[in-house]
Amino acid sequence: MALAAALALLGSFAQAQDGTMSFFVTSHNPGQGGNFGGVAGADAHCAALAEAAGVTGRTWRAYLSTSTENARDRIGSGPWVNAAGVTIAQDVEELHGPGNRLNKQSALDEAGKVVNGRGDSPNRHDILTGSLADGTVAQGRTCEDWTSDGPETAGMVGHHDRMGLDDSDAAKSWNASHSSRGGCGLEALRSTGGDGLIYCFAAD
Repeated sequence: MALAAALALLGSFAQAQDGTMSFFVTSHNPGQGGNFGGVAGADAHCAALAEAAGVTGRTWRAYLSTSTENARDRIGSGPWVNAAGVTIAQDVEELHGPGNRLNKQSALDEAGKVVNGRGDSPNRHDILTGSLADGTVAQGRTCEDWTSDGPETAGMVGHHDRMGLDDSDAAKSWNASHSSRGGCGLEALRSTGGDGLIYCFAAD
């Protein structure tokens, strides 16, 4: 039974890597915190990581809102599947509703690895989104539309592990938990439990 389960998991992972994967959390930040050179740079970061993981021919979009565009409107219509073949959500409405299946075990990086969460060292559960819970822009909290890593800016983050300091909706939100503190620089993001990571969705 264990061997069969392992083979099934391996098969689903291989299938995901040859093109099925349509959702992941980035394994690392390019190096400038909330400054990706705008959303186009964040999209390119998603695409580069996916290609390095063996997934080609897809149109990748970072789940980031800006002053002129909502994250929910950037990512296509779904469904979205992680590197292990698990469906995160069937469509935009499910993704932003109580029925999504995004949590620490399913919000894998592009290589299918679990991303550190609350209780791990280091904690990396703060994922940059610039968004409110419904996927619309959190005005003034987009690291200047993802062009700044300065100390006077801020970015809204969510918790991919759905855990926080308490049991509030915000603490358990995957996309709208709290603003970054101390700016959008990488060290500031790390100081509150993040690492400048983002969610990537295939929009095609």
